[in-house]
Amino acid sequence: VAGLGNYGLWGTRHSVGMEVLDRLARQLAVAEGWRTDKRCCADVALATAHGLELVLLKPRRFMNLNGLSVASAAEIYNLGPEDIYLVHDDLDKALGKVAIKLGGSARGHNGVQSCISALHSNEMTRLRIGIGRP
Repeated sequence: VAGLGNYGLWGTRHSVGMEVLDRLARQLAVAEGWRTDKRCCADVALATAHGLELVLLKPRRFMNLNGLSVASAAEIYNLGPEDIYLVHDDLDKALGKVAIKLGGSARGHNGVQSCISALHSNEMTRLRIGIGRP
């Protein structure tokens, strides 16, 4: 599960994907388990939920390069694009609205486009978090 955003720019709507992962880590009781993995240039926490092993990932790059971290982590953890969930902001959704989408285009989102390019696939599931238009 990759939370897309601009690492270090906490509290901005554009980095809501990373904030969702922080909350998920707290709910799964692994919030203290974040560690920096230099192999994929990301913060990583491992968790288990409903019998599934999860890799939580917050890329330590700017949004338009998030895909490099996601693709590296996919290789390290032997994951295919169909195993990856991207959590990211969506300008076209009202603030707080959430939608799940399987595959498709990036719809102008630079972080998603970076993931599609780096993974050579658009088969990732996306959890789109509405941030509205400023």
